[in-house]
Amino acid sequence: MIRSLCFVLTFVLTAPFSALKAEELVVATNDQAAIRGVIEAQLEAFKRDDGQTAFSYASPTIKGIFGTPERFMSMVRSGYPAVYRPQATEFRKLHQEGSTLVQEIRFIGPDGEAVIALYSLVKAPDGSWLIDGVVIVPAPEQAV
Repeated sequence: MIRSLCFVLTFVLTAPFSALKAEELVVATNDQAAIRGVIEAQLEAFKRDDGQTAFSYASPTIKGIFGTPERFMSMVRSGYPAVYRPQATEFRKLHQEGSTLVQEIRFIGPDGEAVIALYSLVKAPDGSWLIDGVVIVPAPEQAV
């Protein structure tokens, strides 16, 4: 079931990324910092295996798909090892695809392979940023 959810989530989230041309976006400095902060906070929660905290940074859409922190963490562990246990993390450009903000991050996974994670983010009613999905694509360059 978790694998099916991962497939569906990847399909649903990949379509907008492939269908729209990425455009550079000027984002307020405080929003850039907040976006980076929410991603870093979730990565720290993954390091501690703190599913409750990691899940708290997910959008209502993601929470609805997975339902519980345990299911969410199971999906991350099995489907996103480079995000779950990265050897290295490099924040790259923040851009807009349609109405979605996308933060590009290069990860070196536990296997030493480089991948690019495209984090889609949404703004919550309280003004905070939430993670609305992550799509992993091969890195154009090899890990060092």
